[in-house]
Amino acid sequence: MENKKSKSHLYIRALCEGALMVALAQILSFIKLFPNLPNGGSITFAMFPICFYAVRWGLGKGLMAGFVFGLLQLIFDGAYAWGWQSMILDYLLAFTPLGLAGLFRGKTWGIFPGTAVGCIGRFIVHFISGVTVYRIYMPTEIPGIGTFDDATIYSLVYNGAYMLPCMILALAVAGVLYVPLKKLFAGKDIV
Repeated sequence: MENKKSKSHLYIRALCEGALMVALAQILSFIKLFPNLPNGGSITFAMFPICFYAVRWGLGKGLMAGFVFGLLQLIFDGAYAWGWQSMILDYLLAFTPLGLAGLFRGKTWGIFPGTAVGCIGRFIVHFISGVTVYRIYMPTEIPGIGTFDDATIYSLVYNGAYMLPCMILALAVAGVLYVPLKKLFAGKDIV
C-alpha cells in the first residue's frame, strides 16, 4: 500500500512541477530580449524551465512538457506559420525536443549537456522547417543580413540567429543557478 501511495504522490508531483515549468516558460516567452524576427523566432529565457524539468524528471515527461509548451506557443504567441505544415513543425514538433534534456537525468552537471542537446534538437526541427516549408518563398531576405537564394543556408542563418542566443541564455541561467540548486538539478529531492 505504501508503494502505491508513493507512486501516485510522485506522479502528482511531476504533473504539478511540469505545469509550473510550462507556465514559467510561457511567461518567459513573452519577455523578448530583441523583437521577433520577420518569420517568427525570438530571443528569450523560455527554454530553460523545460530543460530543467526534463533533467529532473526524465525523457518521457520532458518530451511531454516540451510538446505542451509548443502547443501553448502555437495558441498564445501569435503562431507565425505558413500553413499547417509550419504549425506542426515550428510549434508542436520543434519545442518537444527540449525534453531530450531528460536523457541526462541524474547525471552530475547533466543540465548543461541536457540543455545543449534539447536546444540543438529544437534547432534541427526549425532548420528542417526552413528548408522544406519556407523554401517556396525563395529568395528570402533577412533584414540586416542579406538575401538568400539557397534554402539550406537561409534556414541555417535564420534559425541560428535566435536559437544560438537562446541556448546561450539557457546555459547561462543554468550556470548561475547550478550551485545553489544543485540538489534540484540532480533530482535528489525526488523520492
